[in-house]
Order: sequence, then structure tokens, then C-alpha cells
Amino acid sequence: MSHKFHQSVVVITGASSGIGEALAYEFARLGAKLVLGARKLDALQLVAVEAEKLGSPKAIAVATDVTSEESCKALIETAVNSFQGIDILINNAGISMRAIFEEVDLSVLKRLMDVNFWGTVYCTKYALPWLLKSEGSLVGVISVAGHIGLPGRTGYSASKFAVRGFLDTIRVETLKQNLHVMVVAPGFTASNIRFTALTAEGKEQGSTPRDEMGMMSAEAVAIKVIKGIEKRSRSMVLTFLEGKFTVFLSKWWPSLMDKLSFSHMSKEPDSPLKLQK
Repeated sequence: MSHKFHQSVVVITGASSGIGEALAYEFARLGAKLVLGARKLDALQLVAVEAEKLGSPKAIAVATDVTSEESCKALIETAVNSFQGIDILINNAGISMRAIFEEVDLSVLKRLMDVNFWGTVYCTKYALPWLLKSEGSLVGVISVAGHIGLPGRTGYSASKFAVRGFLDTIRVETLKQNLHVMVVAPGFTASNIRFTALTAEGKEQGSTPRDEMGMMSAEAVAIKVIKGIEKRSRSMVLTFLEGKFTVFLSKWWPSLMDKLSFSHMSKEPDSPLKLQK
């Protein structure tokens, strides 16, 4: 991989674990300056320290609640005040859920939209002038659930569809300004998002219902995302069977995709879909 990102200013949300943490380390190895946002400051500071050991000239940890407009504004202002600009913003912070809509408390869906969608909107709003100035990259990490309706994940799918629509529209609005906008949809990734997924009552489920062994690693996702940014790709759907093929089938044979999706998700241990068989 080239050193194109040496001294670039990269802002990453959700950087205390999973894909965000892996992105921080990969960019650090390329010599990028980092501004890392997440709610868990202690964990985030450890990531920043490790990033500097790996080669980042400077990695700054900023306690960030992406559901707060002011908190997102402060994250971006920290980047600008520290490095006089921004080259890349990666909207990665996100949470999931696991419950059918019939049973879920509506506050759960609101929480999903606040984190996944509004967090992206807030950070993008304040970073956009600087990204336009640098002709940089605006990235959103969504999911295959942002391309198909994933049963048992209504709020998650809705928020990821919303992020995709939002960023696709910004790409069109800034068509003449050389802004790079990329939407990345990993397949199922080995990370802590399923441990913190919200139940129907809004509590963290605390365990994953899926076998993590066969999933793509966060590190592998990070490498692909960075390559996509380097190539200024428009969109990326990672993995084949649970990614590219799923999206393809949803476009050309949607009724079959509905059945396959229901069947696949209902096989999870304690699936909320089982009673509907």
C-alpha cells in the first residue's frame, strides 16, 4: 500500500473498538494524523497510544457521543484546531438491535437512528467545509442491512438505508467540487457490535447469537476500506455470499431474497423470528 496518507488528517468515530479501532491502527501505520471519537474515553486513549506507537505522528482521543450535535461539533473542531483541516472523515460509530418490530419498544428504533444516522449527519455537517477545501474523502460504514431489509433488525436496516441515501445525495450535491464520498457495506464482521446490540426492551444483549469464527475480521475490513479510499471508490460491498451476492439477488430476485433472509436469520439461536415460522 502506498504512503498517500502520510500526514493526512483522519477523523474516525466509533474508534475505541472493532472496525474503528482497526482503521486507526492501519492509518497509523501509513503515517496519518488521527482524531479518534468514541464514548469510552479510557479505551479510546489506549487506542491513541497504540496508534502513535505504530507510526501516527499524533493521535488525539476525544470523548464523543455521536447522538449529540454539540459533541460531534467539538470532535471536528478538535481536528481543525489541532491540524488546521481534515482530509478524511469516517463515520463508523454504530449500534445494532435484535427484535421484531411487533415487540420492540419504539425508543430502541429512535436510539438506532440517533447513533447510526444522526451521528453521521452531525459529524458530516461540521466536517464538510473542510473536506471540500481539501477535496478529501467522506466515508460511511453501513452494512448489507443498508441494502436489504434484515428481519429482526428493523431499526438497524432503517438507519443504514438512511445513511446510504444521505451520503449518496451529498455525492450528487458536491459533484462539481471533487469531494470523494464512499459508502462501505461490510458483511457480518467479527466485532463487538452484536454484544452491544439492543433487545426489544433496549438493553444490551451481552452475547452474540452468531458464530464469529467464519466472519471477516475488523482488520481485513479496515484494509479494504483504506484501499477503497485510496482508489476513491464510490461504494464497496464486502464479502461475497453475505455481501455482493445478497445485494445482487435483492435487485434481481427480491422475493427469493426475502425468503432466504428470513430463513437465514431465523436459524440464529433464540431468534425472534422462530415463532413466526
